[in-house]
Amino acid sequence: MALISIVQKRVVEKDKKIENELILEGISLASVLPGPMAFNVVTFIGYRLKGMKGAFVSMAGILLPSFLLMLLLSFLYLRYGNVPAFNHFFAGILPAVAAIIISVAFAMVKKNISGVPQGIIAVISLLIMIFSKAYLSTITIMLVSGIAGYFLYYKPTDSKEKYQKKMPSTLKMNYSRFVIPFMLFFFLLLTFFYPSILPEKFTDIVLLNRKIILIFSGMSLSLFGGGYVVIPAMQQVIVNSMGWLTNKEFSDAVAMGQVTPGPIFITATFIGYKVAGFWGAVNATLAIFLPPGLLMIACSRFFDSIRKSAVIAAVFKGLRPAIIGMIAAASFTILAHGDLSLKTGLLFLAFLILAIRYKADPVYLIPGAGLIGLLIF
Repeated sequence: MALISIVQKRVVEKDKKIENELILEGISLASVLPGPMAFNVVTFIGYRLKGMKGAFVSMAGILLPSFLLMLLLSFLYLRYGNVPAFNHFFAGILPAVAAIIISVAFAMVKKNISGVPQGIIAVISLLIMIFSKAYLSTITIMLVSGIAGYFLYYKPTDSKEKYQKKMPSTLKMNYSRFVIPFMLFFFLLLTFFYPSILPEKFTDIVLLNRKIILIFSGMSLSLFGGGYVVIPAMQQVIVNSMGWLTNKEFSDAVAMGQVTPGPIFITATFIGYKVAGFWGAVNATLAIFLPPGLLMIACSRFFDSIRKSAVIAAVFKGLRPAIIGMIAAASFTILAHGDLSLKTGLLFLAFLILAIRYKADPVYLIPGAGLIGLLIF
């Protein structure tokens, strides 16, 4: 939710490229699909803006910075046996991110909650998410709020004109441009299934990378609930079954995934790098992010065809306040993981004023908060 909130500040409030409704719809769809929620939501936004091209550009944009930073940390960790000291830097960032989330929830409340029933749904969602950490709580909130929206707001005569979005027009493609990429893809596919066609010194490398791809893609498509659900499953497979990492290495990998920007699924980069070097890192990262991203694109196409119905519109009137409550709850969760001191509280209030009153851009607010953390903590 922290990453989604920062995206919202940029593309909704500053660039005005999309409406809040679109992000809320993306969260609703991502909540019931496997894989990393923030990554899936950004993929959804990119697809809605510019079709397939926009989806893949969005995927690269959200993933590449995290991947490169995690790759650097993996190299330093395996070379020197320690994680760089980020504690003070991130002690300043946490209250800033929490303030940004609250400011986003505040903006969404003004535009998407218009009556007492929606306000009640938002408050109940907020309280449940604060006091319950189970993924079933998220599913229950989505289900109950959607049903409540149907019974409260369904009117068969509702006009759905305002929910219709013009999809990107189909572009004529020059297929000759795709001959070389297709041949390369075909060769890679052939070596994936038949590594014996390669020189012997490459066979073991391909077999190892194939195992990485199969394991991480399988996990990405079978786990629901975001990063905190995938961690224990990943530990069971990577540490206990495969023996690729020790428990300490895995814990350190999760810690690095926490302190780097982007989805916590980026932990896969460290694991792949530890097992098979650079290409292991690339394959593990793509395997855990790309399959759910492609599934999100497929479901986005289907979702666009049903979202115009009166039933779906009524359901979303119940879902939107519930999602806003979930977003606000993420702020409390982030603060609870930090140092709950007077300095943290004062920083949170200062950043909240900057975010709401002065519309401070997170691109400047977050690094500035990290520098403040280095100075005062």
